[in-house]
Amino acid sequence: MDRENVGTQQKALEINLDERKYGAFAEIGAGQEVVRWFFQVGGASGTIAKSISAYDMMVSDAIYGPSDRYVSRQRLQSMLDYEFNLTLERLDAKRGANTEFFVFADTVVARSFKGTNECHGWMGVKFQTQPHGEPSQIVVHVRMLDKDNVLQQAALGIIGVNLIHAAFFLHRSPDLLMESLLDSLSTERIEIDMIKFSGPEFPDIDHRLMSLKLVQLGLSNAAMFAADGEILQPSEVLHKKHILVERGSFRPVTYVNLDMLECARNQFIHEEAVEADNVIALTEITMSNLLATGEIDYSDFLARADILAASGATVLISNYSEYYRLAAYLRLHTTKMIGITMGIPSLRELFDEKYYDHLEGGILESFGRLFKHDTKLYIYPQKDKITGQLVNVQKLKVAPHLHNLYEHLVENGNIESIDFYNKDYLDIWSRDVLAKIRDNDPSWETMVPPEVAHTIKERSYFGYHE
Repeated sequence: MDRENVGTQQKALEINLDERKYGAFAEIGAGQEVVRWFFQVGGASGTIAKSISAYDMMVSDAIYGPSDRYVSRQRLQSMLDYEFNLTLERLDAKRGANTEFFVFADTVVARSFKGTNECHGWMGVKFQTQPHGEPSQIVVHVRMLDKDNVLQQAALGIIGVNLIHAAFFLHRSPDLLMESLLDSLSTERIEIDMIKFSGPEFPDIDHRLMSLKLVQLGLSNAAMFAADGEILQPSEVLHKKHILVERGSFRPVTYVNLDMLECARNQFIHEEAVEADNVIALTEITMSNLLATGEIDYSDFLARADILAASGATVLISNYSEYYRLAAYLRLHTTKMIGITMGIPSLRELFDEKYYDHLEGGILESFGRLFKHDTKLYIYPQKDKITGQLVNVQKLKVAPHLHNLYEHLVENGNIESIDFYNKDYLDIWSRDVLAKIRDNDPSWETMVPPEVAHTIKERSYFGYHE
């Protein structure tokens, strides 16, 4: 079926008319919005073995086992596993030779009566691609952005049908599969900030690359993964945390990058409002950085990801070029203090008014948004390459008409200098390290941590050769 010209109704009908597809639907939280499509289009008896909504918490626990959070990946997984195993137990002997069984499940929280809650949910499909085959699985986390509960339910129904259809017919093309999830929708209604593939149909999936493509394809404005490559769901990781972020290109990670983050952390955890044992540090790469050459080089991105992994970093990929947009995104997940660390060049760029022409209030509006809540900048000093002079917060010169604004932010503690740092690292510049690697100048190895140097040499990253 031509995906460009097919709607939700046709997708549901195509599945209903496929005699090999048969399974169960388990939906908790906003009604049975997905299975409703299959009932409405006709032929549902050929697809639906069972439909259940264990809405009551005690009933849900009795079926799927207890859970700390009902709208969580853990609860979704228990639903998928339980319903899939039960479907096989009841039906495999009778019709398993000619059937590809599946289970769709979701657990969501839509707009409440008061309208103050986070509207999000987990949904997934566990499916066979041949009779008696080992199942594969796709799990996604969605954020519902409609302001009306009924509209949110409608959007959930559409994306659920898209997910089931994509699992059956596009599992060999993960890029097309991901694109299709927002068919008949838009990111103004639904965002997908995590997707996880598993099972025999997805043997070579690199989930770091999938995280990148979520943002690249416009399914979300941000995605995360851990040092071990495990895909992360931002609200789970950032919930009620104090957050410290360092933005960079990390081509490659140098001693400066690590010292900047560590020194900022040392000052951040001594803030009165910060609980030292409740801090998460992120390294952020923006899409604008990845697109600096006009298009994304996936091998270069994976090289950076491997280098960051060697440093133990948690990576955030974002479409938030402006820092005030990054801060607003992080505020979706925490009310705790947020710290952003950067070097003098980035701070100088932050005061360049050309980046705020699209805002009615210009640079004042951008800073109003950035520092609206408890957000603070920690600035790493720079040694001027020509004069050798140290440039820090106190010595930075901004445009004369912005001087009073700059002084105001410094005096009020919104911008703070990092005063304790390793002076030996001030002569290290990432672009110089990159050039030395390509020129086979061994001195680059003194500018990066040993584990980073080992990874670059072992995998011949960034043009390295013996």
